[in-house]
Amino acid sequence: MLTAVLLTGLVATAQSPSVPVPRPPVDPLVRTIRVEGTGEVKAQPDEAFIDLAVETLAPTAKAAGEQNAKRMEKVIAALTSAGIARRDIQTRNYSVYPDYAPQGPNEQEPKLRGYRVSNLVSAHVTELSRVGSLLDQALAAGANRVDQVRFGLSREDAVQGEALRQAVARARKSAEVLAASLNVKLGAVLDVSTVTEPPRLYAARFAMAEVADARASTTPIQPEEQTVQAKVTLIFAIEAAR
Repeated sequence: MLTAVLLTGLVATAQSPSVPVPRPPVDPLVRTIRVEGTGEVKAQPDEAFIDLAVETLAPTAKAAGEQNAKRMEKVIAALTSAGIARRDIQTRNYSVYPDYAPQGPNEQEPKLRGYRVSNLVSAHVTELSRVGSLLDQALAAGANRVDQVRFGLSREDAVQGEALRQAVARARKSAEVLAASLNVKLGAVLDVSTVTEPPRLYAARFAMAEVADARASTTPIQPEEQTVQAKVTLIFAIEAAR
């Protein structure tokens, strides 16, 4: 989202890393000091998204679809029985495609083995300590693929705001040091531009999984800290000497 706010001659702009935002130029006749500051905040994730899939293979697309639907209903039932609300389980992808055997050296065309159906759902989890056990229950219920586990921050705006405050404080401190070294006095801020980096989401990936053994230990899942960065550029006027 792009925003522009004009306050008594101060232009503040916020932009994404890839989309430049045009701003009114600073008067070239005004002497200025331009500084940059970076803020970084690390926070423990408080939510997770588990991407689970059921893949089935059958001689016909209809048979593969019916088998897939029955197995996925069992997976969803296992998740809801474990306390995940139905509204927190969403379909991310559903596909049906032919599956061919590897073509032999004397074969002119690959041989059709059947049709493969894949149904991928994402479950939103707010109790991170339960991620491992939920994976095990979904696998035991019939899921045969875990694409990834993504961790995130439900209050990302608050963390980004703290990173931005740090960036502004460091930029202002740099301006004060420069002004003192040059024996000049800082004036008003003429221009502000910011870039806030989204958190680097940690994702744990898994290969094709077999049905979990009920006697096995709970799958260990350790979420990683999320890092949010913000960069700010300040342009200060230099007050004229008296």
